[in-house]
Amino acid sequence: MKAILVTGGAGFIGGHFVRRWLAEEDGLLVNLDKLSYASSLQRLEVVADNPRYQFVHGDVCDGNLVYELVASHRVSAIVHLAAETHVDRSIDDPADFVRTNVEGTFQVLEAARRWWRGLNEPARSEFRVVQVSTDEVYGSIDSASGGQPDRATEDSPCAPNSPYAASKAAADHLARAYWRTYGLPVVITLGCNTYGPYQFPEKLVPLVILNALEGRPLPVYGDGQQIRDWLHVEDHCRALRAVFARGKPGQRYNIGAECQRTNLEVVRTITAIIDRLVPDLPHAPCGELVTFVADRPGHDRRYAMDTTKIRTELGWQPQVDFTQGMEQTVRWYLENRAWAEQVAAGKYDRQRLGLGPA
Repeated sequence: MKAILVTGGAGFIGGHFVRRWLAEEDGLLVNLDKLSYASSLQRLEVVADNPRYQFVHGDVCDGNLVYELVASHRVSAIVHLAAETHVDRSIDDPADFVRTNVEGTFQVLEAARRWWRGLNEPARSEFRVVQVSTDEVYGSIDSASGGQPDRATEDSPCAPNSPYAASKAAADHLARAYWRTYGLPVVITLGCNTYGPYQFPEKLVPLVILNALEGRPLPVYGDGQQIRDWLHVEDHCRALRAVFARGKPGQRYNIGAECQRTNLEVVRTITAIIDRLVPDLPHAPCGELVTFVADRPGHDRRYAMDTTKIRTELGWQPQVDFTQGMEQTVRWYLENRAWAEQVAAGKYDRQRLGLGPA
């Protein structure tokens, strides 16, 4: 049975990936996670006793630990999801983002290279490193004008505008360099805004859901017209699986639903769902809770990616409709408010989050 190493498997996307992998694949899955504020082992309670699952509390910046896990379990692949991802936090304190996203990726790549170069065929050819990144590395994509494309392709230049995006772009460049210089079989994915169950309450979708249920303001940056592509987490994980199984080393793959919505449209969609599902809220309609706040520095206006490559080459396409996926997500938070409140209370500044005192 082949083993894989997943970094950041207690995070939002990581938790979904781990659960799906163990349900559908054989072999051992080793999950390395330092359990930062946005991580939660509660996401993995369903697999905690699975004999094919091993959790290791540790930091990807610890290169010796990463190599020890790779070598001792003779892993056939690494899915590198561990990252600091919250843009506002990167603006407030970029040092953690440079450390985890750049130094951590370097250590993962070094451990992979040390192990991979000693392998014999066919294990050497079958080995993979999947570097999971973000559409934010492309920067803001203006609507088509003057012959310029209105969506970023895998060949578009990187133009990151936040410390978070810059740290992820640096990590991607390192991954590409390890492919070009050493031949390490690395594949890079660039995912769009992802939503779904178990997302940390700092992010837009769960923040709006929880605040709306409690009758608190729904903060919207600037005019709310920033455009993002929205993808359900299960579709994102299916895409990662497709890239893992069929992606070509040295290639980049955009992962997106091509479902562009303004931030304000997303908020209005959520509040309409809540008004319908919970009609007796004393502060209904929840849309009246929208509060426009000062825009954050360097806020990108629009993200948009061309996902032709992953659809045509790997046969992947999203399966979850935006409206249906958002309603499923709202229903999950309605049924799991205690989880979200516990995570927020123990890990994050509640006043900034807008959930009130603990």
